[in-house]
Amino acid sequence: MKAIVVSQFGGAENLEYKDMATPAVGEKEILIRVEATGVNYADIKAREGRYHGGTNPPFVPGLDTAGTIEAVGSKVEHFREGQRVIAFVNGGSYSEYAVAEEPLTFELPDNVDFETAAACPVVAFTSYHLLHKVGRIQNGETVLIHAASGGVGTTAIQLAKIFGAGKVIGTVGRDEKMETARRAGADEVINYEKENFVDRVQQMTDGRGADLILDSVAADTGEKSMECLAMYGRMVNFGNAGGRPANIQTKDLHASCRAVLGFSLGTTRNRRPELLQDTAEKVLRFLAEKKLKMIVGRKLPLSEAQEAHKWIEARQSTGKIILVP
Repeated sequence: MKAIVVSQFGGAENLEYKDMATPAVGEKEILIRVEATGVNYADIKAREGRYHGGTNPPFVPGLDTAGTIEAVGSKVEHFREGQRVIAFVNGGSYSEYAVAEEPLTFELPDNVDFETAAACPVVAFTSYHLLHKVGRIQNGETVLIHAASGGVGTTAIQLAKIFGAGKVIGTVGRDEKMETARRAGADEVINYEKENFVDRVQQMTDGRGADLILDSVAADTGEKSMECLAMYGRMVNFGNAGGRPANIQTKDLHASCRAVLGFSLGTTRNRRPELLQDTAEKVLRFLAEKKLKMIVGRKLPLSEAQEAHKWIEARQSTGKIILVP
């Protein structure tokens, strides 16, 4: 089979398109013929050697996939050859075939196409947990979403609306990304390079602040977010794309009854995979019912994985980038 291999830690030039043996399937595993796979920021961190729990080169990157079951192990109980599925994989998904464990494989509704499905697992499952499970969103609340034009951002905007948010505010770093966030359903979009997002959020909420903030940037963004987090508000951190963690003071929490929480889909996959069964059921139903639309910003052949990574690193991407073998 053809696959992308990280030959050594470093830049996108270390993504090599080459022939590899089709992976063997264990007795509790499923072999999937990949129809499309999503590109995630975590793939870039893995390529650079910065992803927690990552492996050393050479390895095939990629966390999730959409495809058709080619074979099942002898102890697989609920899946069969020919079924359409999404999955979180073992051993990488930038390839023509990938292997997944049964608890991390989910049947795909007939009316959801593979490209939509490939854009779903990491960003939709993450967004669902950030808003519903961790952030405990309540009807009518104001939600602030940083990096609102990206895969998680555009998905979280839609899910916040599905869950009854009264107002959804997004932040982006470029004017050309504002329309993507608006198309996803954001009520207001702020270019934080041109405006002070703290002041704008306070203006938009009559000084009350946002009830729920989703932050994958941390650093200054996380620290400033505390200045516009409402009483009894929750800020959920799920990354430090800004290069460093935020410095949060405990004195800013107890008297205001505010909370700072954390979430990692990778940790949940590894330690509490059973939590994703309910998530998959809800997310896939939203997709099947057309309540949730995965925004695909770009589709590239698998052989152009380098271009996909460069596009994300140049902060050009909006929505989700997918690779097709």
